[in-house]
Amino acid sequence: MATKTEIPIRLSIAWLREQYAAGTVTPEEVVRELVRRANEDAEMNVWITPPELERIEPYLARLRTIDPEEAPLWGIPFAAKDNIDVSGLPTTAACAEYAYVPETHATVVERLVAAGAIPMGKTNLDQFATGLVGTRSPYGETHNALRPDLISGGSSSGSAVAVARGHAAFALGTDTAGSGRVPAALNGLYGWKPSVGAWPTRGVVPACASLDCVTAFAHTLEDALAVDEAVRGEDAQDPWSRSIPRSPSSPPSKLLVPKGPLEFNGPYAEAYEAAWNAAVERAEATGLPVERIDVELFAQAAEILYGGPWVAERWAGLGDFIEAHPGTAWPVTERVLRSGAGGTYDAASVFAAAHRLQRYKSEAKRLLGDGVLVMPTCGGTWTRDQVRNDPIATNSVMGKYTNHCNLLDLSAVSVPCGEAAPGLPFGITLFALSGKEGRLEAASRRFAVRTPTTPVAVCGLHMRGLPLEPQMRRYGGRFVREDATAAKYRMYKLPTEPAKPGLVKAESGGASLRLEIWELPLETFGAFVAGIPAPLGIGKVELRDGTEVPGFVCEAIGTVGAEDITALGGWRGLVEQGTQFEMCLDSKVHGQ
Repeated sequence: MATKTEIPIRLSIAWLREQYAAGTVTPEEVVRELVRRANEDAEMNVWITPPELERIEPYLARLRTIDPEEAPLWGIPFAAKDNIDVSGLPTTAACAEYAYVPETHATVVERLVAAGAIPMGKTNLDQFATGLVGTRSPYGETHNALRPDLISGGSSSGSAVAVARGHAAFALGTDTAGSGRVPAALNGLYGWKPSVGAWPTRGVVPACASLDCVTAFAHTLEDALAVDEAVRGEDAQDPWSRSIPRSPSSPPSKLLVPKGPLEFNGPYAEAYEAAWNAAVERAEATGLPVERIDVELFAQAAEILYGGPWVAERWAGLGDFIEAHPGTAWPVTERVLRSGAGGTYDAASVFAAAHRLQRYKSEAKRLLGDGVLVMPTCGGTWTRDQVRNDPIATNSVMGKYTNHCNLLDLSAVSVPCGEAAPGLPFGITLFALSGKEGRLEAASRRFAVRTPTTPVAVCGLHMRGLPLEPQMRRYGGRFVREDATAAKYRMYKLPTEPAKPGLVKAESGGASLRLEIWELPLETFGAFVAGIPAPLGIGKVELRDGTEVPGFVCEAIGTVGAEDITALGGWRGLVEQGTQFEMCLDSKVHGQ
């Protein structure tokens, strides 16, 4: 069953709530469209257990028994990383030999379902959540949502791409070293990483159990916060969970930025550095005090994660499986895991590292206070080919600005911050002390970048109330105003099905024709234009005030034999004429 309402790619909780309340779309219609998209993107390796309507139907049926007013996430579709349990679906952690089918949801999934959310399926990941690139999976390399040749980031690769490609409104990931933030930055999303323990990890395959966090990917900060609201809170059955209420939104006392130049890597290193310098300028324009600091403390803490005994914690959780199934793990993953085996770290080295880390925590607490640290989420990106050719080094640098976070018991959010280059999103991460997420919330809003848009002159079926208006909405279009062309145009009714207008600039005898001005995000404008059929296209349209804007125009050859409707003043004149004719015909039929 098709829906008359186009479902946007940038799907948000707010949009879904609005449409459900208006009755213009149903959860089943949304799910059907999202299943279609997931199938269409199958070659991008986003899912391990992809969405299927039959499997999702019980959740849809349950919604019919729930009052939407009492379920804050009623009908909101979400994706879950495949190291997070969803009852009845295999949990593989991207290793088929490891797979099991849980009888119960992970705590976070259970709470989301209780709030009315719909689990769509299980997403791809770097095997055993060990990696930051999104290529370490026997289920295929997850493609970047915008540039398929580039990495998606990991380990929560599929979760980020599922949201960016419109397969879900939000997604759950996990984060030990940056897995909930790096994919967010590389795919133009928010990546919300709460304080360690604030969201329960019961039902999550451990990477480093003492550091693991469940995270959220979303298009908007508001959506990430809605997820936080639903899942935050201690779980008595989870020894790692803690009661850490989210602090109220309040501006930080200051923004801390690294002093001196930072290191950037990969084929877009220069573009990333320029984007970072622009982000620092944005920090200085927020109105908050900006303090430049030495960030060596955070670099030293980051080194402990893979150069210290926490690698042994990964082995403690998965070593028995690896030993019992030699050669089944992804080669580079097994290599990383085995680096924590073999007695490399004795008891004394564990305590020495713990004491060193405790000093770092104390220093970080004094340094941050009620402030927020701002750093690039990533120092660059790579092509998937480059990562395949050098899997260790390329992966290692992706965590340069993320690895310290959970070790130092910080909360964080990756925030979209423009583009490093066309189609290459750039993100920054804001860090605050544990329980200080309210500082992150307020600071994130100061950094919000308005999506660049372009005006579009719309003169036909894409206007408000006409059949293709939903397509404008789907591509993020926003109506701005009614307007008219300069008195230099003629309009033709093209012999297409359905009929469309052809707007042509005339050498003489033209008229001023009514149209509408819309705004489209530049990031979707190209895809929108690519879908316009000949003889129509986008060209410059001169408005009655003499300005020119991009708009729908027609090749002159396309008007040969078409009906000239210039005298009607625009396409709405034809629509109104047709409406009047139908009313007249209806009155005759009914003897009025």
